[in-house]
Amino acid sequence: MKTIARIKKQLLEEIEELKDEKGLIQAGFPRYSRFFGRDSLIASWQLLRVQPSVCRKTLETLALLQGKKIDKQSEEEPGKIIHETDWRLRRHPKRKGFPFPYYGSVDSTPLFLIVFYFYFQKTKDRKFLKRHWKNMLAALYWMEQYGDPDNDLFLEYQRKNPNGLYHQGWKDMPEKDLKISSPIALVEVQGYQYLALRYGASFAKILQKNTLSKRFSERAKRLKKSFNQKFWVEKKGYFAFALDGRKKQQTMITSNPGHLLFTGILDKNKEKQVVKRLFQKDLWTSFGIRTHSVKEPDFNTFSYQLGSIWPHDNWIIAQGLKKTGYKKEYQKIKKAILRAYQELGYLPELYTVVDGEIAKIPIACYPQAWSSGALLNFLL
Repeated sequence: MKTIARIKKQLLEEIEELKDEKGLIQAGFPRYSRFFGRDSLIASWQLLRVQPSVCRKTLETLALLQGKKIDKQSEEEPGKIIHETDWRLRRHPKRKGFPFPYYGSVDSTPLFLIVFYFYFQKTKDRKFLKRHWKNMLAALYWMEQYGDPDNDLFLEYQRKNPNGLYHQGWKDMPEKDLKISSPIALVEVQGYQYLALRYGASFAKILQKNTLSKRFSERAKRLKKSFNQKFWVEKKGYFAFALDGRKKQQTMITSNPGHLLFTGILDKNKEKQVVKRLFQKDLWTSFGIRTHSVKEPDFNTFSYQLGSIWPHDNWIIAQGLKKTGYKKEYQKIKKAILRAYQELGYLPELYTVVDGEIAKIPIACYPQAWSSGALLNFLL
């Protein structure tokens, strides 16, 4: 069995292997050897303690690529942060009518604001903050306008390019795998928006933009109240996965509500119920939390996102457990992800559990940035 020092060394080598010619982290080999907004932000967050320069470069690059116009083909909108691009290509290598840079992501924009705040907390770089305030303001305005076209406070997505991604959260599976009418408001994205608004208000206050600070704080306050009313499923004691195009709750049991724990959007009386639900045996395994409950009719243990286990998903949940004081549960996830590494000898994009034993999923990328980053952050 490898020592912790040797494991950390291997993980750092994997991160270096994933860096491109610009020093930016590609998502994963072999299928995602390009720059993704969501993936790069989460990996930057994971690496902030050891490589803050990666976070800075990522934020700078995403700011340069930030949407400036409305383009249905690329799904670009003013203030929106990209889903993915490839410096070598003008379009996706396997999807026709899918141009680069492509903007079909509902969560990259709030994550950009969140990770920017984490970077600022780490560096206290006021010059960097002032230089990119216009980018943050554009991202905040995108959430208010383009991300919430019906003014119900919830961020939602609806594919504009028929060749683009139907689902535009981190579980970006095809429509045939998860049939939900659009526009779709995902549960975890509302938590991201809430925290992004709060951090945006903090930045505005630092820069003495008090009217804007009040505006973003008020939206966050109204969002929290509405979210806890409209996403909560009383019969299940848990949050809905999403609201569909008719504002109907999609009540399947998933790992997604676990992401809410680090955001602060949960009413205190619901927080404990979410934590308890995540560790029930239909989601919890000795190698981590499943993406999808075994009780759901469409559960498939070898599915990409309907039953497998993702290290980065577990890591984000664990950050919320740590932040909210659930130290025992945080340690359970940390030990589970380390156990997966020790059983496999490496940590891929995803894996599964069959009859209590860990099993590989052939399509899983390795190395994968936010998997290597997850375990490295756990071990620091």
